[in-house]
Amino acid sequence: MKFWLKIFHKTKTMKYLLLKEWNDDSVIVPSHKNEQFQSHGNKLKVIIPTTLTNNQLGLYEIEMEANTRGPKLHYHKEMDETFIVREGILTVLTATGEVTAETGSVIHIPRFSVHGYNNNSDGIVKMTMIFNPGFSREDFFRKMYRMLEDTLNDLLAFQKLYLENDSYSLDENNIIPLLNEK
Repeated sequence: MKFWLKIFHKTKTMKYLLLKEWNDDSVIVPSHKNEQFQSHGNKLKVIIPTTLTNNQLGLYEIEMEANTRGPKLHYHKEMDETFIVREGILTVLTATGEVTAETGSVIHIPRFSVHGYNNNSDGIVKMTMIFNPGFSREDFFRKMYRMLEDTLNDLLAFQKLYLENDSYSLDENNIIPLLNEK
């Protein structure tokens, strides 16, 4: 829906009336419409798909069972990634070691920053994950979760998937996220 907004702007010498056309493209996604994936102790729920944000943002919820492996060390050239730990203790992997992030922690990972994560604890970890821009990230997750169930040992397929989706592993021969193995 388009509408006009009147904006009054005042400087020391003049007053302006600006007319600005605005779009109301707000999005509400009912919870029953969220796509979900599950494999090897990890659950991922698409909260706001990139198709609704013109690929500017992707918002996801992740739930990891106790002592569950997440993605190995990798980086992105085109996306920033942010995690908000909502429950539990997340172990964040970096180029220099591991960092523990407890409930309420926010982890921002800019482009080219090496990262990965695990749940090394005996409890569940729940977190919100944001990709900016989104670059159809749910397509990557959809394919990855399918591969984890169907073609777990196909290294070339995982390498291709990563490279096509702005994910660059530090060890291309060890990128398959065997999620329950550390």
